[in-house]
Amino acid sequence: MTRWLVELSLENLPLARAELAGAVAALDGSVPSLEGGEGPLVPVDLPDRAAARALAGRLALGRRVVELLRDPAAPAAATRWIRDRAGPGRRASFRPLGSGRAPGGGAAVAAWARAWTEGGGRIDLASPDHRFLYVDGEPPELLGEELAPVDRAQFERRRMPKLPFRRPVSLPPKLARVAVNLAAVRPGEAVVDPFVGTGGLLVEAALLGASVTGIDVDPTMVRGTIENFAHLGVHAEALVVADAEAAAARFEDRRVDVLVTDPPYGRASSTRGERPEGLARRTLSAWVRTLAPGGRIVVVGPEIDDLLPSAWRRSVAVPDRVHRSLTRTFCLYERVGPLSSA
Repeated sequence: MTRWLVELSLENLPLARAELAGAVAALDGSVPSLEGGEGPLVPVDLPDRAAARALAGRLALGRRVVELLRDPAAPAAATRWIRDRAGPGRRASFRPLGSGRAPGGGAAVAAWARAWTEGGGRIDLASPDHRFLYVDGEPPELLGEELAPVDRAQFERRRMPKLPFRRPVSLPPKLARVAVNLAAVRPGEAVVDPFVGTGGLLVEAALLGASVTGIDVDPTMVRGTIENFAHLGVHAEALVVADAEAAAARFEDRRVDVLVTDPPYGRASSTRGERPEGLARRTLSAWVRTLAPGGRIVVVGPEIDDLLPSAWRRSVAVPDRVHRSLTRTFCLYERVGPLSSA
């Protein structure tokens, strides 16, 4: 394992940290100090450089993955480390960690820049090949080099106004990716959403390599999801018009690794006269028997006590404020008891 540093977004830091834990687990890594501290800088252990790059490609509520300076306590370690990466034509920048912060650091940063130019490189703040990052202080501390940024713009490209089929209550792509990462979805896993809606959750799962199936009782929603999938160039194993609870019986002889869903709730959602918590509870109680050993369930919506049978434990519950009168909670459930008790 190799240690890396992840800079998270500050928009909902508890949710960002929960997403990170799931994304790292999906890459066979670990987050050794997630329990400690509350800041946006989180060390993670991952198998290799490819996994670290993949982490940056997965995250929604992150900013970058940083390759750490390996021996910061050794004398002159930072300047040697920088000089070793320099070369003719290579461009570098030195910036304090944090979005939009201006360079500073005084003599220490000047020494790092000199080590770079002595190695044949040049300083280019506008379009660097190498982005060295440090923490402001006296003296500033060099953390390392940005390995890969998080492409936050990709989620903007998949926002509802840019899709052929639109509904005002759809979960934004960024938060749909958070839910999928919370479930630690891996390539090849079978992921089901029994309330597929416009398909946003399954789009994000499919983009991570999962095999996805969506169900909705409303034919209009299923047709719209098919349109959105085609527009985005992603594939679903099946998109089915069916009652969400009744459809579970079709899957009892199939493998389902992850159930991830955003059940109807709020004034703009239709539950056909049924109370939202009752609909969610009866539907998910039917689906728990389809989950393979080690399966996970992620539900986005109002937090409901006793949503799943006692064999399932809610291991993560992080609120996210929608507006003044509505807060949704991202909940991860994992099985802790025998299936017979579900």
